[in-house]
Amino acid sequence: MRSRLNSKALARELSNSRILTIRGELVMLDRDLAQVYGVSTKAFNQAVSRNEMRFPQDFRFRLSQAERDEVVTNCDHLRGLRFSPVRPWAFTEHGAIMAASVLNSSRAVEMSVFVVRAFLHLRELAGTYAKLAAKLDTLERKVVGHDVKLGQVIAALRALIEPRSKPHRRIGFGHKIEG
Repeated sequence: MRSRLNSKALARELSNSRILTIRGELVMLDRDLAQVYGVSTKAFNQAVSRNEMRFPQDFRFRLSQAERDEVVTNCDHLRGLRFSPVRPWAFTEHGAIMAASVLNSSRAVEMSVFVVRAFLHLRELAGTYAKLAAKLDTLERKVVGHDVKLGQVIAALRALIEPRSKPHRRIGFGHKIEG
């Protein structure tokens, strides 16, 4: 149980720093995956290239120049990519898991579990944020409805408090006392 908790903590750390959102997808760059799997980026990309049929477009894609510039600007750990002539590959969750299978080392297998947990952690966070947003929407709708109703109650109370310009007519039978 202790190792599972440690790997969950490590997965959180990975998901906070190495998993990026590019083209609306959660991805890890080739250099980060190579580091996690304990191989050089060159060896990692060679293994992937030798098994290209295992990596369709929904598993990996090459960053455009603009995307590369953006991640270099936003991620301190990617500063070294600034002057690289090669644009990095981005791997989706499925691509990251497939990469572990083509590397075929015990560390790659062990770390693939770690990578899956990191992606799951991000998915859980996204679900939590979605639930929170839904609750806020519900609360907002209730408050808006209450504002209108409270306004009506206040207007009715003000009408009762304000003095009338005409005197009230007496209600009931008039009784004349004859004398």
